[in-house]
Amino acid sequence: MAIAAVTAFTVAADAQTPTIKFEVRPFVGAYIPTGDQRDILKDAVLTGAQASWHVIPALSFTGAFAWAPSKDRITAGDQTLDIYQYDVGAELRGTSWYQTATWDFTPFAGLGVGGRTYSYRDLNAGSTTDFDGYGALGGDFGIGAFGVRIEGRDYVSQFKPLTGSGDSKTRNDVSLFVGLAYRFR
Repeated sequence: MAIAAVTAFTVAADAQTPTIKFEVRPFVGAYIPTGDQRDILKDAVLTGAQASWHVIPALSFTGAFAWAPSKDRITAGDQTLDIYQYDVGAELRGTSWYQTATWDFTPFAGLGVGGRTYSYRDLNAGSTTDFDGYGALGGDFGIGAFGVRIEGRDYVSQFKPLTGSGDSKTRNDVSLFVGLAYRFR
């Protein structure tokens, strides 16, 4: 019964959506520390790129790399802290909520894992790399071979102190961004 339902969902999605196999998306947005992370790091612009492989219309695998030049709130000297984010995840994609001959809107939800590297730009301190995971929600607006993605991600990570000593703590932050997509069919 469950296999029949998944097959029916896939066939219905296939009939409504042109087959897109791969997408490349540069993006820009905001890195927003929340909770205890906000006491340590400042908001920053976020830039990066994603690549997605659409296995079937209802499932995609996405890899991303991003960079945010944040500021350390607790180290003297207004230190710039480069944050590098890299991850992979899976996205469940719904059927298009709206579709015409020229454009469509498709919502998605995703989960993924990856890593994050914190590196001071001008301070002689080693970089720190931590494991993280994320949940994502968003939507893709498509116009032929091009598209626009609006996405929000909530990251949870282990955060090790950047200078000095101390225990690692679980921290949270949010990324919001808009990407321009080129779709390969």
